[in-house]
Amino acid sequence: MLNSVDRLLFVRRVPIFKELRDDFVVRLASVMNELSYPANHSIFKQGEEGRSLYIIVSGRVKVHIGDTKLAEVDTGKYFGEMAVFDTQPRSASVTTLEPCECLELTQEQLYDAIEETPEIAVNIIGELSRIIRTLNENVSH
Repeated sequence: MLNSVDRLLFVRRVPIFKELRDDFVVRLASVMNELSYPANHSIFKQGEEGRSLYIIVSGRVKVHIGDTKLAEVDTGKYFGEMAVFDTQPRSASVTTLEPCECLELTQEQLYDAIEETPEIAVNIIGELSRIIRTLNENVSH
């Protein structure tokens, strides 16, 4: 999928990681799992236990509850981030719209990273706050 340099450059562009030191991004990028999915594949379903977030290297997915599409996520974006911070079941399902290559970051990998470099938690909180604000704006219109 990606060689180590391309992986580092790719992860560096992801909003929740963009302000981290290079040495930290190198370490984080090196522990992420590479996953490939065909089109129309269910990555996870609403209600399932989840302990990972996913970053799309190529392809596109839809986030949905039943037949209601909540969002489309494409290259360079991520999904599943809520599951790495709470122990609640997945709040929505994610299905590929086309073949996808993803990087997976597990809760354990992320917690180890936060312990070593707490700034990542601040970045993630800021990014999640922006998402909530956008959702609130969309609901109010």
